Amino acid sequence: MSPPSERMLLSSRTGSTSNSAAGIELDPMADKSYNLSSASSHHTGKEEAEADKLSSLFHGPRDLNHHSRWPHFLRLRGSILPYMIFPLLFVAAWASCITFISRHVQHIGVSQVLLTVLGFVVGLSLSFRNSTAYERYNEGRKYWSQLSSVTQSLARLVWLHTTEREECQTEDLLAKITFCNMLVSLSFALKHRLRHEPFTHYEDLQSRIRHMPIVAHEAEKKDRDRPSRWETIGLFLGFPMAEQNPRRLMKNSSKPLGNVPLEIHSSCSAFIKTIIDNGTFKTPGYHTQAMGLLSQVNDILNGTERILNTPLPLAYSIAIAQITWAYILILPFQLVDKLRWTTVPATMFAAYIILGLALIGREIENPFGDDVNDLPLEGFCDQIRQDIDLIMSHSPESTEDVVKKDGNAVLYPLSQHGYQALVTKSPEEIRALLRIKLQLPNDGKQN
Repeated sequence: MSPPSERMLLSSRTGSTSNSAAGIELDPMADKSYNLSSASSHHTGKEEAEADKLSSLFHGPRDLNHHSRWPHFLRLRGSILPYMIFPLLFVAAWASCITFISRHVQHIGVSQVLLTVLGFVVGLSLSFRNSTAYERYNEGRKYWSQLSSVTQSLARLVWLHTTEREECQTEDLLAKITFCNMLVSLSFALKHRLRHEPFTHYEDLQSRIRHMPIVAHEAEKKDRDRPSRWETIGLFLGFPMAEQNPRRLMKNSSKPLGNVPLEIHSSCSAFIKTIIDNGTFKTPGYHTQAMGLLSQVNDILNGTERILNTPLPLAYSIAIAQITWAYILILPFQLVDKLRWTTVPATMFAAYIILGLALIGREIENPFGDDVNDLPLEGFCDQIRQDIDLIMSHSPESTEDVVKKDGNAVLYPLSQHGYQALVTKSPEEIRALLRIKLQLPNDGKQN
């Protein structure tokens, strides 16, 4: 909780709007400058600064609004090149040894027929690995797109079609806002669960669900350890041993963690039942629609869990890794007779292509992580929040409020006249004007 000295009242702001009369306290966590300063306070010390600089090459989220002028072949962030430094150095040393032995000690070259046979097998394996990985990546993106659509529909349905009773209008309004906020909370909770962050104390989640009956509230709050400088360097050099176990927090928890998105989903379902029972959500057709949308949310939760917990079978992963490395290690034996010392760069180039494709498949196999090439879940959650806030920013208007405004140019582009100018005409005259409007050219201008 932020100290009182850092809080501000809307009424104390200069140039404030009519909201200042309410004296609502602003949470400084919503202030951008506060976020930047508070975030920077956690990154002190020379070692952490160096680790941050290196880890920025591997960790997202990728900003979709960022535009780089560098051509793709010169970009390092998002590239698999940093992961391949050590493997390529090892391949270079291996090819150099084979070439030296074959040239100066004992001829150990083999026929290039093996190159053709193994090349076909490697190509088939990498094609299978990458097509499977991209299918999972694309399916994960579809689920988040569906979540955005479903939460928008639910928020709009409840916001527009739940009436506010005269005797408790404020309470009903706050209840609707709470429901819409729960939909936003669900998206943030799903993001954290898919990243093996099972608690509730995260900055973008805690304030949204601290009032809700969530099992994980009682669990000991822990954060993933920041990678040390040596772990970051190990990742930079391509050592898989330097990668932390992402499920460690869940395994080491001493208390039940529950399922935060599912618990929020249950609260949303209970809210729909409440507004049906108290008569503020009246139309039976909307009842069915709301429950259908909640069912879709449940399908999304299960679908994303399926992607997360059903990776490519281990036997496939091991076999593909063994096949690719066997091909790379045998490659110098087949090239040394014709290429001589050029075998070394040729083998490195082939290894970059083969290992690069294998690494890309491994990286996007889990699309919900926080690597640069993973799905930008932060951006998706922020977009859901903005869309729902936009829905709530408009008061539910009746049809007459929209139709009878004089700015409603009903017959545009045929006429700029508003509703009040046209309401005096007969239905036959308006239909005649509609037939004239049909004859306008595509640019909407009259001849």
